[in-house]
This record gives sequence, C-alpha cells and structure tokens, in this order.
Amino acid sequence: MQRRSFTVGGLISVVLAAFGWQAKAEDEPDYKRRAREDAEAGRKHFPFELVEVRSDQALSKWKDLKSAGRGMPVILGGDDAGLRNLFEPFGPDADKFWPRPPLAEVLASAAQIRWPDDFAAKRKADEVAAEAGLRKDLEKNPDMALPTIFLTDGEGHSHTLSREETLAKLLDTPHEPEIGTWPAQPEGSPGLTVAYDLNGTPLPKVYIALIPTDDWTTIPAYLRWGEWNECPAPEYHVAALRSWRDRYGVELVGMGFDTLNLTVTRPPDTRDAALALAKEQYIYCADIIDQGVETYSNLAAALLSSDWWFFWWD
Repeated sequence: MQRRSFTVGGLISVVLAAFGWQAKAEDEPDYKRRAREDAEAGRKHFPFELVEVRSDQALSKWKDLKSAGRGMPVILGGDDAGLRNLFEPFGPDADKFWPRPPLAEVLASAAQIRWPDDFAAKRKADEVAAEAGLRKDLEKNPDMALPTIFLTDGEGHSHTLSREETLAKLLDTPHEPEIGTWPAQPEGSPGLTVAYDLNGTPLPKVYIALIPTDDWTTIPAYLRWGEWNECPAPEYHVAALRSWRDRYGVELVGMGFDTLNLTVTRPPDTRDAALALAKEQYIYCADIIDQGVETYSNLAAALLSSDWWFFWWD
C-alpha cells in the first residue's frame, strides 16, 4: 500500500483549534528548534539497546534476536528524521511539554479496553467534542487563527487550503469509505516498509531496538508511541495488537515514526471476513484507505492475500 496523498493537520488540527490554539508564524522556529533538541537529547537518553544492521539483513537479524534473550526486538528504521521523532519522547524535558503516564498505568488501561468497540466509541466522541469546541471558539472569535492545512497529490504538488477551505475541512462530517468493487488483482504485500525510504530505496542502515519484555504487544507502550494526529494512544495500540495476535496470529516487526509493519500467519479466509477486518482497521487507521487504497474492497483483497499488514498515520 503506497502513500498516494496526504493531509497535514487532520484530527489534531481540530483538537488544537477546539482548545483555542492560536497559530503564530514566529512560534514555528522555536517549536522546530525545541523538537530537534528534544530528539537529540532523547537519543542520548534512549533506555533500550539498539542494534545497527544493513537494511537487507534487518528481517533475518530480527528473527535471530527474538531468541537471543535480550528482550523483544522491533525494527525502527534508519532515516534520521524518523529516528529523531522516535527518540523525542525520551528527552529529559519531554514530559514538560507532553506528559506521559507511567508504563504500568498504560498497560493497566490497555487490559481494560474492549477492542475494537471501546476505541470506535472514543473516536466518535473525540470527533464530536472537537467539532463542538471549534464551533464554540468561532462563535467567540470568528477571525481566530486557524492551523495551516495543505494537500499534496501523488506527484508532489502541494496546495495550501484557503481559510474557507480550511474551515470546511475541519467541520466536515467524517464519512465512510465506499465498499467498491473487488479488484481483479489485489495490491501487493507492503513488506518491511521501515527499511526503505518513500521511493522504495533500501536505507543504508536500520536500527533494531531490544525492549525488556517477553510480551511484544507492549512495545508501543515502552516506546511511548502514539497519541499524535489521529494515531491512537499507546494503550489502544497494545489492545489492538493483542486482539489481532489472538485472532489472526499477527506480530509486530517494524515501527517507524508514523508506520507499523506486522506479519500475519492466520489471515481472514473469506471475502466477508476480510471486509469486516478492513472496516475494523479503518477505525484504527483511516489513512490506509483515505490516503491509500481508497475502498474497503481494495483493502480487504490485500488482507486476504498478504502476509504483511501496513499502517500509516499522517
């Protein structure tokens, strides 16, 4: 599944606006500088062992490390920008700007989540609250600053939305994708995307993190991964992975700063089952359809034929 277009903003734009966020151009350099410094500090304070390996050897090395007794491995990718984002939550000052609950609290929350029902209900409630908050702020200040949203097509051409287009985007009622027609040829397996750049070129090197746990489903919690834009909070990733492990035999292999690569040993075996799973995955990660394969049937066909699952959050 390839990225065909993407929107910068998404749900986080609505949430920021709902809380009265005011965009100031002069704040951007400070934000970028702080993010870079946090990421550099996070790399120094990253608490887990990292193994460097050539990208073409990453999967075999990951398999070897699973039985090495040094923790559960996950391939993190190797591009500098992506790694900075992965390390940023571990900077010494990160909690001042984005406080994170303790690991034990995250795992306790994950254990109480009924997947996917609880997450679907939360997603709907968040959308309603964000829209209501934005409308309230607009009533108080019709000229309030809005986040900048731009659209980029598959050829890399960008278009910055006007104020009217931005408001329409933020206040647009979420819609379900089309079921679509069943494709004659399903899209190919995405494979280990974290080991390649966006053009499909192998990265010179990648890193494998060894997480001190015997339960690989807890890796997102250990890495403080998620809760930005429309990407779920760590506890929801843990709950989803546990449910899919039990039902489909999935396993987390790769984790980029905005992507997940999972292998699957028991994929759905009928079109109806695959369509049901596609709808569940859309709740978890809308971008794989909205900005990827476009219809439920295209995703379902891929789920029937592939031994890899791919998720990407803009």
